[in-house]
Amino acid sequence: EKENPKKILVITDGVFSMDGDIAPLDGVVKASEPYGAMIYVDDAHGEAVLGKGGRGIVSHFNLTHKQVHFEMGTFSKAFGVMGGHVSGSRDMVNYALNKSRSWLLSGSHPPATAAACIAAIDVLETEEEHVKTLWRNREYFVKGLQEMGFDTGHSQTPIIPAMCGESSKAVALSDGLFAEGILALPIVFPMVSRDKARIRNMMNSGLTIEQLDIALAAYEKVGKKVYII
Repeated sequence: EKENPKKILVITDGVFSMDGDIAPLDGVVKASEPYGAMIYVDDAHGEAVLGKGGRGIVSHFNLTHKQVHFEMGTFSKAFGVMGGHVSGSRDMVNYALNKSRSWLLSGSHPPATAAACIAAIDVLETEEEHVKTLWRNREYFVKGLQEMGFDTGHSQTPIIPAMCGESSKAVALSDGLFAEGILALPIVFPMVSRDKARIRNMMNSGLTIEQLDIALAAYEKVGKKVYII
């Protein structure tokens, strides 16, 4: 709406962290192109999850990095290490290296951490079965929760909320699950609105169907006990 802006930058998450829904990045790009806007996507929850072989949301929507100008990601979630990145054109990278205060005024990772990040990328590129197993587990767990009567919100990804309503309900469900040997932390106000408390389940490709069945059995037992289902 600003008159004669020098440059427009549209910023969005790739996958929204609380509900697990996917940003319509293709629509964002289409709406932005007539204005010459640049696109910046935070794909912290989409990398190693979405797209071909886990390449992220840009791949998921068959877009190019000429259409999405900045992609930010983290190595501390699906990659299981620490650190992060901002990727884009060579001009953008050179600008960031010379102008970014957080880069200029911080120390580097230890060599072992950098090596672990590289190794995690190597695994993703050469062992695509991990992403396939992640989605298999996601579909199995969501189906199990929904068949019991749990509301899984707007989830489209391995971020799977079990909606509880009031914060006290989410805390009660979390405490009950812990007593059954399941660590599932509650997300309550002010992280979400007062009536949208939930348990946020983060699916893992390393889990077996047998382990998921144990978790689902605990959800059913405790969910009935605290009157969520």
